[in-house]
Amino acid sequence: MTLQDQALWQLYRDGDKQALGQLAERYYRALKHYGLKFMVDELVVEDCIQDLFLQLWQNRLQINATESVKHYLFKALRHHVLQYLRSQKRTFVDELDWDSSVAEETDSETLLIQRESLTSLTNTIQELLASLPAREREALYLRYYENLSIPEIAEVMNVNRQSVSNFIQKAIHKLRSRWLSPVFLAFCVLVNRLFF
Repeated sequence: MTLQDQALWQLYRDGDKQALGQLAERYYRALKHYGLKFMVDELVVEDCIQDLFLQLWQNRLQINATESVKHYLFKALRHHVLQYLRSQKRTFVDELDWDSSVAEETDSETLLIQRESLTSLTNTIQELLASLPAREREALYLRYYENLSIPEIAEVMNVNRQSVSNFIQKAIHKLRSRWLSPVFLAFCVLVNRLFF
């Protein structure tokens, strides 16, 4: 967590509404992107994020310090989305669907330049990711797109650390076994470009 995150978190806990607003602005986009991965409507995700920050404000006196604001917010949003899904009686936690589409580049000019050469590779990646179980896809997303640590992912997903390691190792093994080595290397380069 950055020093600025720590300072804002402490200010928020001390009752500074603007500090919470700055944290909301800083993490809104990443939270929304993560929430949409659960295959729920965009308005539902936005409502869950709004509820999350409202609840944070209302419960600020009971909220503890955290080493990672991002980790805390992802875990909390996941909880809100799962609560929504349970209230709709749509699914059980183990049956969660997970969007396997690859994140788009934020720089549209760069995306246009790379689009022709990457379209086929991107489609292959999406097919391979879609073939993975939802929990493995979620663990990969949190690890390689959101750069959370294994312990943080374990908390977000509400599983133990070994399960997270297993999800990631199994997913990577499956991806490697389905591709020839040169194609996998190209995949790693593309993942690096898209996710980092």
